[in-house]
Amino acid sequence: MDGPLVLLAIVVVLGLAFEFVNGFHDAANAIATIVATRVLAPRVAVLMAGTLNLVGALSGTAVATTIGKELVDPSAITLTTVAVALFSAIIWDLFTWYLGLPTSSSHALLFGTLGAAVATAGTSVVLLGGLSKVGAGILYSPLIGLLGGMLIMFIIIWAFHRARHEFVSTLFGRLQVVSSAYMAFSHGSNDGQKTMGILALALFTSGLLGPTFYIPVWVMVASAAAMGVGTALGGWRIIKTMGFRMVQLQPVHGFAAETAAGTVIEVATRLGMPISTTHAISGAILGVGSLRGVKQVRWNVAAEIATAWVLTIPACFVLGWAMMMLVRLVGVR
Repeated sequence: MDGPLVLLAIVVVLGLAFEFVNGFHDAANAIATIVATRVLAPRVAVLMAGTLNLVGALSGTAVATTIGKELVDPSAITLTTVAVALFSAIIWDLFTWYLGLPTSSSHALLFGTLGAAVATAGTSVVLLGGLSKVGAGILYSPLIGLLGGMLIMFIIIWAFHRARHEFVSTLFGRLQVVSSAYMAFSHGSNDGQKTMGILALALFTSGLLGPTFYIPVWVMVASAAAMGVGTALGGWRIIKTMGFRMVQLQPVHGFAAETAAGTVIEVATRLGMPISTTHAISGAILGVGSLRGVKQVRWNVAAEIATAWVLTIPACFVLGWAMMMLVRLVGVR
């Protein structure tokens, strides 16, 4: 096997490793609330989420196309650029997983890619159309998630304010299984496509896709499977932070948060917008908790999470840029 094919094989392995870590790191997005409310046992919840992550990841390619050909100029980067981007994102994910911080795997990958690409070919490699989609996701997904969670919770309170507590708890305990499944599907539909886009970018850069960029079926299946397995194993450190440390949840609150976040993610996915599923569900949980009263939210934990969100963008850009510069110094292109 010659050098370029070896490097391509390394990129594919790194891509699937990132997708596995992504599922492992972001399992909390899909199941934190249903585990916290004790509607499902943890192992049952992660198996359900893993399965629906896989199904969701196979539901389209709009986000993958944005990542693969609209974020950076595919003709200006190399396989080494893609490998460095993936490696930097994996490092950040593992670091924040160890700390139990629900940061964005999506932004780790996106800004690691931008950093590595700029180190490869300069700032002109960045495509403003794709970058604007990423920026819109950063700005709007947590805000809309927060407002959506508050709105759904307000409607539920208005509709069931005369119902007995036992009836509401039983009803939304059952409905939360549906909302958690919806959240898991939407999580897979957006996050699962990001690695598809990066792997397709590597294939296109290698000339294996021909003159037209597209997402091969085997890339979709492999990426979806890697994410599903990662989610099925679960990232318990982050599940504890999301489900137990930030807000004390009951089934009705979990239903509202998951429904709001899942809808935000699904709309973004169909528009080809790569957003952070972590930001969406965190915002929704805060919205639901805030409606119960500001004292119901542990704002110090929320502040820790927000700080990690902010740090992810420059940290992963610098990490991708620095690693690529180091690789170039040792003579690898």
